[in-house]
Amino acid sequence: MLPDKCSIKEHGKPCVNPPEFIVSVIVKNDEYMVGVTCEKHKKIVSGKIQSLQQEEKIPLGKIGFSRLKAVGTDCIHADQDEFVEIDIKNLKD
Repeated sequence: MLPDKCSIKEHGKPCVNPPEFIVSVIVKNDEYMVGVTCEKHKKIVSGKIQSLQQEEKIPLGKIGFSRLKAVGTDCIHADQDEFVEIDIKNLKD
């Protein structure tokens, strides 16, 4: 699961924009997710990660932004006949 809002806080208040990018750091053959951001905060996030890399709090590597894709589905409905009743008393034996 991903957060439903951008990871940035402005003036102490969380950004209300939905995430548009997964932010990661790519080191050799490994990729580490470090957050999500909206388009508005992409440069701020990049600068913060570079700062944390200089402080050696995040590994040095390429900062990556992968665009999120919206995925939707119809609500799943079940027939009453598809439910299975389990008698928990008999499972304890």
